[in-house]
Amino acid sequence: MNLDGKKFLVVGTGISGIAAAELLVGQGLETVLYDGNPEARAEELREKSPMLGQVELKTGQLPEETLAEYDIAVFSPGVPTDIPLALKMQELGIEIWGEIELAYAFEKGRVLAVTGTNGKTTTTALLGSIMEHAGLDVKVVGNIGIPYTSMVTGTGADSVTVAEISSFQLETVHKFCPQVSAILNITPDHLNRHHTMENYQKAKEQIAANQGPGQFCILNYEDAALREFSGRVKAKAVFFSSQRELGEGMYLKDGDIIWAWEGRKTAVCNVRELKLIGNHNYENVMAAAAMAKVAGVPFEKIKEALVTFQAVEHRIEYVVTKRGVRFYNDSKGTNPDAAIQAVRAMEWPTLLIGGGYDKDSEYDEWIQAFGGKVKKLVLLGATREKIRDTAVRLGYPESDILLVDSLQDAVDACYGSAVSGDAILLSPACASWGMFRNYEQRGEIFKELARALKE
Repeated sequence: MNLDGKKFLVVGTGISGIAAAELLVGQGLETVLYDGNPEARAEELREKSPMLGQVELKTGQLPEETLAEYDIAVFSPGVPTDIPLALKMQELGIEIWGEIELAYAFEKGRVLAVTGTNGKTTTTALLGSIMEHAGLDVKVVGNIGIPYTSMVTGTGADSVTVAEISSFQLETVHKFCPQVSAILNITPDHLNRHHTMENYQKAKEQIAANQGPGQFCILNYEDAALREFSGRVKAKAVFFSSQRELGEGMYLKDGDIIWAWEGRKTAVCNVRELKLIGNHNYENVMAAAAMAKVAGVPFEKIKEALVTFQAVEHRIEYVVTKRGVRFYNDSKGTNPDAAIQAVRAMEWPTLLIGGGYDKDSEYDEWIQAFGGKVKKLVLLGATREKIRDTAVRLGYPESDILLVDSLQDAVDACYGSAVSGDAILLSPACASWGMFRNYEQRGEIFKELARALKE
């Protein structure tokens, strides 16, 4: 794509915005940075990135006549596309891109892209590991924590980019077209941003919008919305299923993960050989394996990666055992569906720490999934009363619910009540904002608190 002569406005000066600006400046393109905070200072920007020392920084309100100077605005994922600034840009005919669209404009290799409400990070990391085992030059990027824009200049004709892409990032794609895409599942999340489930699903579906014949879209057969979507995909839709045998695709039967293709069935591995636990993880494994297979990776390399892969940090991550009590960190469980999977993965009586920032989620299905396994529910954050009221309404004993003010209090309360053979699980079903910088910080603090407990 020829971008010569285009003038870019990068909206947002966080990690994603800075990486986008560095890419543009590195390519010799005219770039201006914008931060809506009127107190943002160029000196702080230079400290974050010396490369951007000469880039103009605009702050506060942008006059309409100033906006007209720009051809393309690059929005950071955290900046909604329905704010007045974005709507005004659309009126003026300014294209709004995100990190993914910008990076893709400079991509030289193949792209394999993963989205879904839950399981994205594990599936992306696992797919990256498979590609490494296959001896390929692989870049693992995106929502997993490494901006795509910071890695794309290192791609070449023989490289493979494995990208985790969120619904926020998919709102701003236009020409992005992976050779293989995957949508793992779609359950309610981020409705405070997308407003309706329909909008959220449409954002997820954008991952396959530009695909066509000769390309592949991997979908979860057990998700009714994705079964329906398969009929609208221009690429070849390939399913995976943890519940039934498929005539074509990847499925789980009697513990074996099986690939059915062109009339032949091949056992890839048995779940007992995996280091990952839980049915949701077996679905992640099947999705990654299916993506790798249609991308041409041999079975032996796929299995090699699957059986050596360790759990992703903050996703049902084993931490420590104290006095016979196991601690698990599932801080990445930021919505009810992810938290349901974590509870289901526990094989012991569980003391559950939940609550956090309110994303307008409903918690009924999460509470109903406890099924007698959760012996104590300790809640913190903005949603603690909402979750407590839901639990009591659904018959969970109020005497087994404790509201606390901090993660320290939550860990202490659980440890004081636990006995040998129990598990203490941090799986909040909520975002971390308001109490922590991000889910990573929340998980790290939980691990520190658990390891510091006395035997």
